[in-house]
Parts: sequence; structure tokens; C-alpha cells
Amino acid sequence: MNQMRETRWDRKHRLIVEAAAATFLANGYAGTSMDDIAATAAVSKQTVYKHFDDKKQLFADVVLATTDQVTAIVRMVSAALEDTTSLEQDLSELARSLLTTLMQPDLLRLRRLVITTADQFPDVGTAWYQQGFGRVLTALASRFADLTGRGLLQADDPLLAANHFVGLLLWIPVNQAMFTGDHTSSKTDLESYADAAAKTFLRAYAAC
Repeated sequence: MNQMRETRWDRKHRLIVEAAAATFLANGYAGTSMDDIAATAAVSKQTVYKHFDDKKQLFADVVLATTDQVTAIVRMVSAALEDTTSLEQDLSELARSLLTTLMQPDLLRLRRLVITTADQFPDVGTAWYQQGFGRVLTALASRFADLTGRGLLQADDPLLAANHFVGLLLWIPVNQAMFTGDHTSSKTDLESYADAAAKTFLRAYAAC
């Protein structure tokens, strides 16, 4: 089956988006100019403006394009715990997988970038949350609702329970990364945080 060849326009568009993503993450929104992006993409600034009206549109496209990566996380959450016979063990495994994924350095840098521009571009931040992290919470809430129906959890408000679980999971490592700029949590630390989050969550929500 023949693969579609990338057109010249598509190639330049891709290069611009990739350059913008790298430059925004490295320098922030205010520290990035369209000249910087053009230079990184090895195209003219005129070419950049042929593809994007202004820096805000390019920024929004770069940020929202990352929400496509959430689909894999949503699938993982939706499949987790479906046939569990050891809830604590399987919840710990899910916690470890989630935390490892959400603590990827580029994702942490993107999180900081969205937060620092939230006052300036609230529509971008809202869309990124709803299309990204919000979908993960919804999938997790659905799974907790199923477990409650099976008599394994007591979650009268599954979405609140999902927020509690993720809060327990992310509070320590994400705050450390956001305040210090250190994105290199060890595997041992992340596994410890994940296991502790699962145990604490079950103390509050496990069926008696």
C-alpha cells in the first residue's frame, strides 16, 4: 500500500510547528519571536506567516496538538482494573504507569508553559485542560464507577474520587518539578509515590 508523500507545504508546516514547540518550551512565550521560530525551522519569517496569522495562533496550535497524546493514556486507564482480582496491586500498577507518563520532562515543561500563559490566553489553557487532563479524569472516573458497581469501591462521586487519586499521585513530584525546574525524579521515587497514593486512596474509598 503506497504511503502518501508529504507535500512541500506540509513539510514546511511540520518544520514550523516542531521549531515553535522546541522554542516555546526552551524560551517561554514572551521569550520567543517569530524570527526565532523561522530561524529554527530554517525558513523565512514570511513563510511562517503564510502558515500562521500570528504568534498566538501558532502557540495555540502547538499546545493543543499535544492533546492527541492523551488518547493513549485514556485507553490505558479505560482498560485498567477491568478484570482486577487484586485491586491494591493493580491500582498501584496503574498509578506507576500514569505517574511515569505524566512526569515526562517535555510534558512538565508544557504544563509550566500553559500555566504561565493562562492569564494571557485563558482559552488555550482551558482547551488544553479539557481536551487533555480532563479526558484522563473522565476515563478514571468511569473506571471507578464500574468498580463501585462491582462492590470493590465506595465512590459516590466517581469524578471527585478520580481527582483525589490523581491529586495524591501528582502532588509531591509535580510541585517539586514546577518549583525547582528539576524534571528528573528517579524511578524509585516515582514508584514509591505511586504505591503510597494507591494505598492511601484505598483507605478512603475501598469497600468495607
